[in-house]
Amino acid sequence: MNSKMINEPSYPKVNYIGNKEKLLDWLFDSLPKGTTSIFDAFSGGSSIGYEAKRRGYSVISNDILSINSKLAHALIENSTETLDKKDLDTIFTGEPLKGFMYKNYSEVFFFPDECMELDLYRKNIDKLSSEYKKSLAFSLIRRAMIRKMPYSRFNLNWDNIKQLRDEEYSYEKYKRRRAYHNESFKSHFMKELSVYNGAVFDNGKHHKTYNDDVFYLLDKIHADIIYLDPPYTGTMNNYHGFYGLLDEYIAQKKLEPFSNNFRDKKSILELFDKLFSNLSNFKYWILSYNNGAYPSKEELIEIISRYSDDIEVIEKPHNYQITGKAKKSKNMEYLFIIKNRGLE
Repeated sequence: MNSKMINEPSYPKVNYIGNKEKLLDWLFDSLPKGTTSIFDAFSGGSSIGYEAKRRGYSVISNDILSINSKLAHALIENSTETLDKKDLDTIFTGEPLKGFMYKNYSEVFFFPDECMELDLYRKNIDKLSSEYKKSLAFSLIRRAMIRKMPYSRFNLNWDNIKQLRDEEYSYEKYKRRRAYHNESFKSHFMKELSVYNGAVFDNGKHHKTYNDDVFYLLDKIHADIIYLDPPYTGTMNNYHGFYGLLDEYIAQKKLEPFSNNFRDKKSILELFDKLFSNLSNFKYWILSYNNGAYPSKEELIEIISRYSDDIEVIEKPHNYQITGKAKKSKNMEYLFIIKNRGLE
C-alpha cells in the first residue's frame, strides 16, 4: 500500500499554511506496512489525504473548517465529477450583486466590485447539479481568492492589502510586480480549472469526508491509521483567522472561532490527553508535530505513554516558508508512530 500509482494524478496548488507536501515521501515511507485505510483527522489542505488516495488507501477526511472539508470532498471523496462548460456558464452568468461579501468585506479584503463578483458566483454555485461540483467550484473560488490576497491569508488590514496590490510599490520594494493580485477571480478560476479537474480520479476505493470537531468523530470511525496533524500550539497556527473568511463566504454569515482549536497553551496538555484517550478504534496513531511547538516531544511522549507502550519518534529537518522568506531558525519535524496494543 506504499507505492504510488503508475499514472499519477497531481495534487493541485492549494496554498495552505502547514501543508505537508514537501514531507509526503518521508511520511508515507514511514507508515506501518499492511495498512489499507486512513483517517486524516485534521485534513487542512488535503495533501496527506490526497497522497493516501494516490497510494491506494481508503481515505476518511475531516476538518473543522468548511472550506477544507470542501477541498477533501472535491479531490478525495469525489472520484469522477468535474466541471464542464455548462457548469462554467452557470457560475459566471449574471450581473454582480450586493450580497454578503459586498456588505461585510468591501474595502476590508477586496474592492467593492470584486466583492460583488464573489456574491454573484456564490449565488450561482448553489445552482450546480451535484454536491461534488459545488465543492470543486468552491475549491477553485478559494484558490482565486487566495491568489488575489497578499501572503495568501486573510489577516491583513485593508491599507496593507492595497499597498501590496500596488504593482509599482511591489516592484520598488520587492522587485516583483505581483500582477496576479490584480487579475480577476474568473481569470484565476479558469487558469486552474484544468488542473483541478485533472486532480479528480478514482482509485477503486470508497472515501468519506466530514466537517466536524474531531472529538465528535473518534468513536464513530474505524480505520487502520488515524493521522493527526493538529495546529502546532505556540506557532503561526490561527487557521480561523487565516481562512475563516472562506467559511463565512460559504455560510453567507459571520462565524465565531471554533473551540478545541489547539491554540491555547493553558489547555493543550489536557486536549492532547483527551485526544489519545479516545483512539481505541485505530490500529496505529500517527502524529505530526514540530520542535518549535508546545508541548515538547518529551511531554507528548509522557502523555501518549499513558495509552500505549509502543511509541517510535522519527525526525526530519524541515523549514516552513510562510511570508516569502524561509525562517532562519532550524525546525525539526517529528513523526510519532504509535501502535494500539488493544487491537492486536
